[in-house]
Amino acid sequence: MQDRNQGLRQPSLLCYSPPMTRDQVKAVLDRVLTWPPDRQEDAVRVLEGMEELDASEYRLSDDQVAEVERRMANPNPKYLTLEEFNERFKD
Repeated sequence: MQDRNQGLRQPSLLCYSPPMTRDQVKAVLDRVLTWPPDRQEDAVRVLEGMEELDASEYRLSDDQVAEVERRMANPNPKYLTLEEFNERFKD
């Protein structure tokens, strides 16, 4: 089973594309070396951020991933007033 916590879902799962080969990765990295220095720094920051995420001990459970996706699907949720909130949790 794929780890569902990397950026919520791995891009390859969303696009249904096969994983990149080592040669393809090397070709992209070789092209990065031709970019202007500020863009290379951007690429380094992105890749270092990915490494930090992979090294993190924190992972979302499948239920948590589903909840994040559910909330992202509804960007304008209805907010409760304090009175409505208290009413829901009355004994």
